[in-house]
Amino acid sequence: MTKLSVGCGKKTPQPDLVRLDISSEVEPDIVWDLDKMPYPFKDSSFSEIECSDVIEHLDNIPNTLCEFYRILEPGGTLKITTPHFSCANSYIDPTHRWHLSYFTFDYFSDEHNLSYYSKARYHIKTRHLQFQGGRFNRSIISRLANKYPQSYEQRWAWIFPAWYLYFELEAIK
Repeated sequence: MTKLSVGCGKKTPQPDLVRLDISSEVEPDIVWDLDKMPYPFKDSSFSEIECSDVIEHLDNIPNTLCEFYRILEPGGTLKITTPHFSCANSYIDPTHRWHLSYFTFDYFSDEHNLSYYSKARYHIKTRHLQFQGGRFNRSIISRLANKYPQSYEQRWAWIFPAWYLYFELEAIK
């Protein structure tokens, strides 16, 4: 089992983990411009890709998801965290290009009627809106928002902003 950490930052080296980052200062295993395709890996090289607080910085999310799909083995898992669009952190960082939703990655699933944007296919194994703050936000609002995400994003997101999103996507090959 080999994992890839995309935009690894200062992640500690681990066996069976390849650390990829644009900055040589964080001493990754491979220095790489994350917007440059293709990545320097063979097809189906990884069982898991983690992309923590990176996807919102990249130029082209559909192209990136296609590249992740190419280098994931069949059934491999893509784990993504990103600020939710309602989070102030999504707008504070001037390097953020995208403000993402609970439903952003639906476009890469056969169940979505606009899935023709990409040939990469993923099954959404899990997704979760994460909240910070007091018990009210972390328990009551979190439960309601994750149970009724469409209503939450359309009506309540700006009143009770989420902190970030967590996704696990399975590559369907």
